[in-house]
Formats: sequence, C-alpha cells, structure tokens
Amino acid sequence: MSRLQTLVKNVTVVRPEVTGAEDGEALDLGISDGRFVQVERDIPAEDADVVIDGRGLIAFPGVVDAHQHWGIYNPLDEDTTTESRASAQGGVTTGLTYMRTGQYYLNTGGPYREFFPKVLAASEGRSYIDYAFHLAPMSKEHIGEIPSLIEEFGVTSFKIFMFYGGHGLHGASSDQSSFLMIPPDERYDLAHFEFVMRGIQEAREKLSDQAPYVSLSLHCETAEIMTAYTKLVQADGSLQGLAAYSASRPPHSEALAVTIASFLADETGLPNINLLHLSSRKALTAALRMAQVFPHVDFRREVTVGHLLADIDTASGLGGKVNPPLRPREDVEALWEHLLAGDIDWVVSDHACCKDERKFGEPRDDVFAAKSGFGGAE
Repeated sequence: MSRLQTLVKNVTVVRPEVTGAEDGEALDLGISDGRFVQVERDIPAEDADVVIDGRGLIAFPGVVDAHQHWGIYNPLDEDTTTESRASAQGGVTTGLTYMRTGQYYLNTGGPYREFFPKVLAASEGRSYIDYAFHLAPMSKEHIGEIPSLIEEFGVTSFKIFMFYGGHGLHGASSDQSSFLMIPPDERYDLAHFEFVMRGIQEAREKLSDQAPYVSLSLHCETAEIMTAYTKLVQADGSLQGLAAYSASRPPHSEALAVTIASFLADETGLPNINLLHLSSRKALTAALRMAQVFPHVDFRREVTVGHLLADIDTASGLGGKVNPPLRPREDVEALWEHLLAGDIDWVVSDHACCKDERKFGEPRDDVFAAKSGFGGAE
C-alpha cells in the first residue's frame, strides 16, 4: 500500500451494509488523493503524512440529502454558501435543491433557457458540497423544454407542488398569474400535472439512455381541501399554533393528492415517481395502497427528519411551521413504524431556512401569518 496522505485513527465506522457500528470497535481510515483507501484496525501512524485522532467519534459515508431549498427566503448566492456549509456540518456531502420560476427564489418568470443559467451563475463556486437541482415545469413552455434540460443541463429530476395555483404557499389563497408568473391564459391545475407527466415520459422515451434516471417528485396536498379547512379552522378558533395549521391542511388532503398523483402516473405511463415528505398515517397508507394497485410504477416514499423528530406539541412554537405540517404524535409514531418496516425509501431534511425576522408575521403568534419551512440539513 502506498503512503497515506491522511490517517484518521480511532473512529466508530458506520456503513450501509453493516447493521450498527461496524464490529463495535474503533477503526482507522486511510486517505489518499481525496479517497478512503483503507478502513482497518491499527494502521501504523508512520504510514501517513498527517495523523488525526478521531476520539471514537462516528464516521459514516457522506450523506446525499435529496430534498433541500436554497434561495427561497434569501438570495441564492448567499444561501448557496450558508446552507451548503450547514449541510457539511451535518455530514451532507451532496444536496439536491429545488428551483422554479415565479415568486420567491429569483422572483422572475420566463423560459428555463433564460432562467436556469442565472441560477447556475448565482450558485457557481459558492458551495461547500456537491449540489444539483430539481426543476419545476410551471408552464406549457417549460414542459416543452424538458428534453433540453436533460440533454444540455443534466437535470433529470422534476417536481410538482400539487397545491400551487389553488392555495397559497403559507396558508392563504393566491392569484395564479402573479404568484406563479405563468401566462394569463394558462392554469396550474390537475390537467397541467398530467401534461407535465406526459412531457417527462415523452422525454424518457426519446432519451432512452437517460430514462432510468429521469423522475418526477410530487408535493402531495390538495388545494381545495386545504382552502376549505383553513376557513373552518380559522372560523372555529378553538385550535391555535401548529395544531391549527395541521388541522387546516388535514392528512386526508395528503392522501387524496397521493391517490390522484398515482392514478395520473399510471394514466401517463410514467414509472418513476417520488412521493415527497409524507407526514401522516393516512398519506402513507394511500401511498402503499397505490403501490399495490399500480405495481408497474416505481413509487419512492420519502419522509423528513423534521416530521420524524417533532410533533405539534414538541416543536419550538411557530418556528415549526412547514408544508406539509408537523402532525400530532400518533402520526409521528406511524412514520417510525413504516420506517422500521422498510416502507420508506429515503429520509431527507427538506431544508428551507427562514430567519427569525422573516419567519414570523403580524401578529407574531398567528401561525397563518408565519412563513413555512425551517432548517434541518445540519
């Protein structure tokens, strides 16, 4: 074995193919040319130029966090630096972040051939980790750009927010044309979702080599249900804070959207579907049922660190507002049951950091005036 550049001694190694810490004993890590080339016990210190005492700390492979948001509440160039640094602090070495046209992010519309180079320029050279983008086809023109986004920019992941166009980002209804910045004669609705799926599947058929890697992710909530329940919860007034917000975006809204998305995936022949941040027992029940109904569709089910570790009573007040909402304890327990049963394909952060001065509205204790999202990658 050639001389090591760096040797990290005395670490507890965790690897995906081994249950628990490997052998329960400390190991050493030998590094050359930026790669781990030895993972063994008692590598001689004299074999390395630099020796670091790992102090028994946990060493695990770099995490791929497949769901983040950079540039939603802060300028993208700033967020690329700060949020990638937070990711690195948490052991995340690759982050996949969402980007779209419309309000928030770069606050501009137009075709991706003009928009996406601005995104790349704003983030270039500023990240501490590897990164890539999920893109949202917001308009008919964007659907037509899907093949070129794959071929020219290497973007293979696309995403739909199913409640946009009928319900606001933070809990109030919003006008489509101003918020989404789409042409006035277009609608962002179920028909648009279907045409996005058809566009992605057509691209997969055209670009057969890339087809296995091209997928659609869906934020599954139903605008009409949420709008109606928000009015009910606000009129009733008996619930406050995160409990009120969860009730205003009820779990059956998630489950219904999962069912619709799954049927459309079958209808359009699109087999690569990611069901994002499932937050409730009802949503997971619907997702697993749809996998049985449509076994030819590869449904990947996702949960977030936040939904696993906090509920409406344990989170830090309105700082825990997020979409879909944090849920009552029984839903958190259901997520853990499914995670331990192997029903979850990946755990992510859905990192969307929002500073205190922007997170809260007026009055500060009004959950419906607060912004949605919080950090988690670190």
